[in-house]
Formats: sequence, C-alpha cells, structure tokens
Amino acid sequence: MGVGVLSLLALVPILTVFLFLVILRWPASRAMPLAFVVTVLVAVTVWKVPFNQVAAASSRGFVTVFEILFIVFGAILLLNTLKESGALHTIRQGFTDISPDRRVQAIIICWLFGSFIEGASGFGTPAAIAAPLLVAIGFPAMAAVMVALIIQSTPVSFGAIGTPILVGVNSGISESALVQETAASLGMTYEAYLHMIGGQVAIIHGIIGTLIPLFMVVMLTKFFGKNKSIKEGLGIWKFAIFAGLSFTIPYALIANLLGPEFPSLFGGLIGLAIVIPAAKKGLFMPKKTWDFDVKSNWDADWSGKLRISEEAPAKKISPFIAWIPYVLVGAILVLTRLNELPIRGWLTADAVKLSFTEVFGTSISFTSTPLYLPGAIMIFVSLICIVLHGMNGKAYGRAVKDSFTTTVSAAAALLLAVPMVQVFINSGVNAADLASMPLLLAETVSSVMGDQWPAFAPVIGALGAFVAGSNTISNMMFSLFQFGVADNIGVNGATIVALQAIGGAAGNMICVHNVVAASAAAGVVGREGSLIRKTMIPTAYYLLFAGGIGFVMVHGFGFNLGTGILIVVAAIIVTAIVKGSQQNKVEENDRAA
Repeated sequence: MGVGVLSLLALVPILTVFLFLVILRWPASRAMPLAFVVTVLVAVTVWKVPFNQVAAASSRGFVTVFEILFIVFGAILLLNTLKESGALHTIRQGFTDISPDRRVQAIIICWLFGSFIEGASGFGTPAAIAAPLLVAIGFPAMAAVMVALIIQSTPVSFGAIGTPILVGVNSGISESALVQETAASLGMTYEAYLHMIGGQVAIIHGIIGTLIPLFMVVMLTKFFGKNKSIKEGLGIWKFAIFAGLSFTIPYALIANLLGPEFPSLFGGLIGLAIVIPAAKKGLFMPKKTWDFDVKSNWDADWSGKLRISEEAPAKKISPFIAWIPYVLVGAILVLTRLNELPIRGWLTADAVKLSFTEVFGTSISFTSTPLYLPGAIMIFVSLICIVLHGMNGKAYGRAVKDSFTTTVSAAAALLLAVPMVQVFINSGVNAADLASMPLLLAETVSSVMGDQWPAFAPVIGALGAFVAGSNTISNMMFSLFQFGVADNIGVNGATIVALQAIGGAAGNMICVHNVVAASAAAGVVGREGSLIRKTMIPTAYYLLFAGGIGFVMVHGFGFNLGTGILIVVAAIIVTAIVKGSQQNKVEENDRAA
C-alpha cells in the first residue's frame, strides 16, 4: 500500500471527528464514540495494531478522562460554593465596578486572569475556571466558553510552569545526537539551547498574541451581540491592544531572561496590575459601553444549565474575602509546582500515586497523581470557604450536588474521546512496520512541502494538540520530527521546533476535550461542534501568522510565501484598526447628539 493511501487512511479518524462533530454538529457524546470505533478499525485492520495495544492505549485514555472530569468538578464546585456563600455576587459587582463593558470584562477575566491560571496550572484549567465565572457575571454560556477557549493559545506554551517546553520539547529532542551536536556547534549547552527555543517561542507568540484580546472581543460582538457587529468589537481596539501588550511584553522578556517556567504566570500577574488600574481610570476605554441584548432575546442555544441567581445574598461579603479563594488557588498552584519546595514531592509520592505499568503486557505505562491535579486544589479551597465565608453544611451540600450533576453530564462526551486519541497516538506499535498515524501524516506533509515547510510547521503542532488535547504531548510527538525536517532542508532547527510549540499551543483552542471540559463547566454540553466551528477562526489566524513569521525568520523577506502571508495579515490588522477608529468616531458623535 502506497504512502499516499496510508496517509489518507491515517487521516480518516480526524476527518470523522470533523465531519460529525464540526460539520454535522453532532454532540461529542455521539460523535466521539463513532470516531473511536473508526480509529480502532483503522488501527487494527490497516496498521495491524495488536488488540492488547488498543486496550492499553484506551485504558490510558480512561484514566485521563477521570483527571479531566476531576478538574471540571473542582472548578464548578468552587464556583458553586462561592455562589452559595454569596461571594459570587460580590465578585460580579467588582467586575461591574471596573467596567460594565462586557468586552473589558472578557479581556480581564480571560486574557489576563486566565493566562495567570494557565501559567500556574495548564490542563485546560483556565477555560474551566473562566467560562463559569463569565456566566456568573452575566455572559451567555456559549459566549463564555468561546472567549475562554480563545485564550487557550498564547499562554499555553508556558503553562503549568513551562511544562510544554521543559517536558514536551525537552522529551522530544533531548536524546538526539543531532540536537546535541547542533547546540555544541553554537557554543551552547543543551539547556541553553532549549531556553533559546523557548525564547523564540515567546517572541513569536508575543507578536501574534498581542492581537488575541481584540480577536476575542470581535468574535464576541459578531456572534453574540445584538447587532452581530464586527465594528462594535473593533471599537475597543486601543484597550484590547494595550491589554495585549501588557501581557506579551513582560511574557517575552521573562522567557528570554529567566527561562520557560514563569512567562505566562508572571505575564498574567503583571498584566492584571497594569490593566485593572488603567481600566478604572478610563485609559484607552471606548466612549460607549457595550453589553449583550436583554436575556429574553438571546438565541435558545446560548444559555446553559448553570444557573446563577441575580438576587443580592442575605449576607454581604467584602471584595477582599470574596476573592481570597481564587487567590489561594493561584498561590497553591504555584507553590505545588515549584521543584525547590517539598510540596510537589508530597503530592506525587508513590503512596498517593496510581501507577499502571506494562498494561495488558504492552510497553504502555502511565501514572495518575490525583492530589497534584488542579481539581484537588480547588476542592481543598472550596472546603476552606466553608469557614472563610461562614457557610453551613446544607449550603455546601447543595454546591457539591449541583457540581456532581454538571460533571456527570460531561462524562459521556469524554468517555471515548480521549481513548480514541490514545489509540491514534499509540498506533506506532504494529505488525505492519508502519510509523504511528500522526507521525506518518506529518512525514507525508513535509515531503510534499519541501522548502515551504516553515510556513506549515505550526499546522503539525496544532494537529498534534487537536488529537492529543495537549501542547505538551504534541511537542513530545513532533519536536524531533520537526528538527529532522529542518536539518533535511537546511534551515534553523530551533526556529522550526519553536513553530511546532506555537502551533501546538494554538491547537488547544479546538481540541475536543478542552472544548468539552469548558462546555461542561459552563453547562452547555452537547454544543461542542458549534464552538469548534467558531474557534477554528482564531486558530487559523494563529497558524497563518505563525507560519508567515517562521518563513521570514528562515528565508528572509522577499518575493516569497512568508512575505505574502505577512503582507496579508498586516493589511487585515491595519484595516481593523481603521474600522475601529471609525467606530469610535461614530460612538462619539452619537454621544454628542
């Protein structure tokens, strides 16, 4: 069987997901079981993967499902606890006091607070926390999930204290003699070379990500505004770009000066410290406040099952006390991720670790550390809230019950989604002597693209994240492959690996289990296809822009593909700013009239 035919067959599982989930808009609970069956059939009949390998890979997927659901449960439980205590009413009022403009609220909660949580935790936690928080302050549930997913891009490469670089890229290339030789030829240690890759990742991310807040609010006003207007989103371009730069500048500097551990974490904190005071003072703010239409006019599928009472609670909680739980979550996440402290060792010790070795007689081994997962931390903080907010057992019991019900609704969608991914990834062990399905696809694409590869390298990263649900795993799978392609075509390997990491981050916006987790947290399970259709737009922007930058970094400016891409992107950006300025003038004239 030819490579071309094999590549098409390797693409069948992905096409199945897109057909049923994205195009036909089936709920994930129906689409993903079908995709699992298709993937297993291709793996067993074409790749000749042994049944015990399929079973072991699926088992690994089921454990991952448990971990995702545990995180979702923790995020919803914390929110429901704050709802029951009355703290959520104070938090909602606090965001209104900063600005009643929904565009501003989305930028502060998702772009800045979400980036901080991503830097501390990863695991899709930012979307699971931000989406229900947005619902709590009055966003339609679908809108909340969409904007929460869009920020699963720029900060992701340095999420969970740099895991996608320090574990993902590092695991992918560290054992390669070619990489070690390349680092030595540059007079660098391997560690310095890895940090250089991380620095390039941050610079390219910074250029692209500066516009993500603007992209986010344009999507918000276009799909969920009363007037379905792009211009209403562009009207906040000054504040959006200001917020973008407030994160991306410290983010890029920290990555290049300190390394991969803290760019997203500190970038989010510094951004919050800059943007919130500026917003309170009205700096770069639009003249006209934007809000959603009245709730009775919302489309039926915008709302979810998460219900937040708008009535003032009987007990008033101060803003400081109300925000302490989220501050604790961030602080504990940071403390438990630092190797210099013993806490990480305690939470991941063998005594509290679930280990599975050589499952079903295969080489597949994996572990789960429940106490180390963000879900455990959020459950712990919810228990602190009982004392902190003076709650009674009955109120906390309601929070637990509601959270469990919401989490269970996500289980059906995830139950076979993640095992499907694991079978796909682990198809490299087979009797047909073939590379795994994702690696075969990547090799085929690279052989077709040749010297144009830098423009397409981010797409492979995104493909890996889409199927694996993880930038870290995408980097593990493809970093060495990307370096090898760079060596074959005679270009800078570090830059191509950086493009891989950037594409892998962008792919998190559309990966199924991130979408399911965020949807479950906001109470809109079953609409994953519609959400992916929307988030494919910023994903395409990210990959196109990254490919253009990467191509120019490798081949320089000139009459080439990369320069053409950058000219198109620049033209779109300039047009957007002009349109935004025109919208500002219209709003000023309306106010004057």
